Amino acid sequence: MAVSENPYRIREEPGQRILEIDYSKSIKSPSIENSETVMADTLNKIIKSGRVTQIEFKQQEDILYPTDQTKILDELASMIKDLIENAKILVEAYVKTIEDPSDYPGRLEFLKSTVNYGLKEDPVASYLRILARIDKEQKIGENISRESSQSRQVFITTLTSLKDRFEKLSLFKLAQPHLSKHKPGSREIYRQIFSPIIKPNFLYAKLVTKLPTGARELEGYTLKDGTKVSILDLPGKVRPIYHMVPPELNLSEEKYMLLGEAKSIVSEHKPQRSEFIDPQKTRELFLSVERDLLKDLSATKKIEMSSADYETLAEILVRYTLGFGLIEVILSDENIQDISVNAPSNLNEISIVHQKYGECRTNITLTAREGESMATKLRLVSGRPLDEANPVLDTNLELPGSTARVAAIQPPLSPSGIAFSFRRHRERPWTYPLFIQNKMINSLGAGLMSFLIDGGRTILIAGTRSSGKTSFLSSSIVELMRSTRIITIEDTLELPIKKYQELNYDIQSMKVQAVITQGGGELTASDGIRAALRMGDSALIVGEVRSKEATALYEAMRVGALANVVMGTIHGGSPYSVYDRVVNDLGVPKTSFKATDIIVIANPIKSASGLEKKKRVVQISEVRKEWTDDPLTEHAFVDLMIYNPETDELEATDALLQGESIVLKSIASKIPEWAGDWDAVWENIKLRAKIKDKIIEVSKDNPERLEAEFTIHCNDNFHKISQAVFDRDGKTDPDKIYSEWEAWLESEIRNG
Repeated sequence: MAVSENPYRIREEPGQRILEIDYSKSIKSPSIENSETVMADTLNKIIKSGRVTQIEFKQQEDILYPTDQTKILDELASMIKDLIENAKILVEAYVKTIEDPSDYPGRLEFLKSTVNYGLKEDPVASYLRILARIDKEQKIGENISRESSQSRQVFITTLTSLKDRFEKLSLFKLAQPHLSKHKPGSREIYRQIFSPIIKPNFLYAKLVTKLPTGARELEGYTLKDGTKVSILDLPGKVRPIYHMVPPELNLSEEKYMLLGEAKSIVSEHKPQRSEFIDPQKTRELFLSVERDLLKDLSATKKIEMSSADYETLAEILVRYTLGFGLIEVILSDENIQDISVNAPSNLNEISIVHQKYGECRTNITLTAREGESMATKLRLVSGRPLDEANPVLDTNLELPGSTARVAAIQPPLSPSGIAFSFRRHRERPWTYPLFIQNKMINSLGAGLMSFLIDGGRTILIAGTRSSGKTSFLSSSIVELMRSTRIITIEDTLELPIKKYQELNYDIQSMKVQAVITQGGGELTASDGIRAALRMGDSALIVGEVRSKEATALYEAMRVGALANVVMGTIHGGSPYSVYDRVVNDLGVPKTSFKATDIIVIANPIKSASGLEKKKRVVQISEVRKEWTDDPLTEHAFVDLMIYNPETDELEATDALLQGESIVLKSIASKIPEWAGDWDAVWENIKLRAKIKDKIIEVSKDNPERLEAEFTIHCNDNFHKISQAVFDRDGKTDPDKIYSEWEAWLESEIRNG
C-alpha cells in the first residue's frame, strides 16, 4: 500500500469534528468506495487523529462523507487502533507460544497483514478471508496431534475473536446482504454503502447527488433552469425526499476551476447596504461584472467557451456570491410553499413543504459558513439588525423567478445557531378558480365571497400558520373591480403588487414597520392606516392585523371612513378566537369589533394518519351587531357556510339557505332591485358560483385560464353584461346574464 502524501487537518465546527484531506494535487478524484488506497489512507489518518464525525476531500469538487457514513469508518478505525495498541494477537512473543513451525509458520504474518493492511484496504474481503481460515484450521485440526491441535485452537480462537469484533461493526451489518457476491479487489459492495456528497468548491452547501438505495420515485420533473427534481419514497421513512440536482453539479472540470477562482476573487468584495436597495439592478450589475471576469480568466487559462457558457456560468456565480445559493434554486420551484433550515444548519438537512407531497426532507445541508453568509445578506437586504440584542429578523426577498418572506433567528433565541424559514410567495395572484380546483373552497363559497366583496363588507380572513390566509386574501383582491382604488398595508411584502399593477389595478402598496422591528425609518402600521385614510375613497387591504394598528383600523371601519371593502388576515382558529385576539389581546373596544361583518376561517385539515394536510376554508361566518358583552354566548356569530369533513365540502347552512343573513340583507337594502327580495340575492350568489364553475370547465385544456388575467377578464365582463341586461330589461335576470356571458366566453375562446 502506497503512503499518501496528501496533507490533512482536523477542522472543528459546531457539533462536528471534520477530517479534511487535501487532494488538490491528485489527478484522480478521491473516493473511498472506489479506491482501496484512499480508503486505507483515510483510515490511517483517523487512527492518528482520533474520532471524527465527517470526512471531506478537498479538490476541484469537494467530496464529503456525511456523519452516518463517517461513523462506519470511525468504528473500523477504532477497532484497528485497539488491535494494534492493546490486543496481544500481533505480539510476536505471544504468537510464538501458539506457533506450529512445522505446519503454519505464517500465522503471525496472516494476522499482521489482516490488521495493518487488509482491514484498511478491503475490510469485507479480510473478513471473508478470516472465515475461510477458521474453516480451514478447524478441518485440519481434526487430523493432527493433541499438542498441535491445542496450539491450533488458540489460533482459531484468536481468529474467531477478530471475526466477532468485525461482526459488531456497522460496516458488517450493511455489507451482510451482499457478502455472497463480494470478490477481493471488487469495490461494488462499498459503492452500495458509501455515497458521498459532491460539492464544487464554489458551493458552500452540501448536496447528495446519488439517489438513496431502495428509493422509489413518486414523481420527477425539471425546473426552468434545468434542475432535476425527484420526489422519492424511502422504505421506513415517513417524509418523502425532495431530491434535486442543479445543472451546476454537472459542469466540466475546467468550468468548475473557473467558477472556483472567480468566486475567490469576487468574495474579496465586501458588499454595502446601498448595493441591496434595488436587488434587481444590483444583480444585473454583478452579472455583467462577473461575466467579464470569467472571460478574462478563461482567456488567461486559454479555455474556449461560447457566449452561452459565459452567461450560464455568470448566472451561477451571481447565485453563489450575491444570491442565496441553492435556496434560490428551491424557491424557483412553483411547487414549494415553505423552506426550513434548522439550527445548527450544518447538521440538519433542509426541509420543505411541497404543494403536492407535503413535508419533505431534502438532499441539501447548509454549511455553517453558508448560514452566516445568508444572515449577513439578509441584514443588508432588509436594513434591519440581526444580533444578540435583536435575535429575530423578518423581511422579504425578491429573487429571479420568485419572491419569499424569510424569518431568521439567532442566539440567544436559537441556542444552536442561526435558523431560517422561507415562505414562498406565488408570483402571480391566486384566484378563486385556482382554489376551487385545489378544493380549498367550492364554487358556492367563492360566489358568496364575491358577492360580499362587491357589497363592500369588512372581512377578516383567519387561520393558523400555513393555513393559506394570505393566499386567500390575494385571490379575494382579484374579485374587486378594477375601477376600485386599492391601498395595501403590509409590514412584510407578501402580496404580488407588481402583478396587480400589470393587470391594470389601481393599487398602492404601503410598507410599514414590523412588530418586531425597533426604530428604523418605517411608519408604524397605525400611522400607515391613518395615512391611507387621507388618500380618499379606497378599498383597504391589511396584510396582517397583529398589533396596535387594529385600534386605528377598527375606528376607521366603525365610523365608515373607508367607504369600501376592508379585508385583512389575522391569526385565529374560530370566529370567537378572532374576537378574543382583537379585543383582549390587541385592545380594540368591543363596540368597535362590531364593525367586523364577515370572518372567514381557513385551516389545514389533517388525514387520520397525520401524514397528509390539505388547506380548506372551513367556515364563513357573519358577525351580528345585537350583543353587548359576549358575542359567543349572545349568538352574534352566525355561520353562513361550514366545512363538512365527510364530504370534504364547504356547505351552506340554514341561515344562508333561508335568507337569515343580516349582512347579505344589508347589502341588498342598498340595491333597489334586491331590497327585501332574498331570492334575487341568492340567485346572484349562485350565478357567481356558476361562472366560477364554467371558468374551471374551460380551463381543463388550458390551465392558464385559471390564472388572474383570464379570471379578471371574466369578472369584468360579468359586471358589464349584468349592467347591459339591467339597462335593457330593467332587472338583472341571472339566466339572461349567464347566457350572454357564456356566449361571450365561447367567442373569446374561439378567437384565442
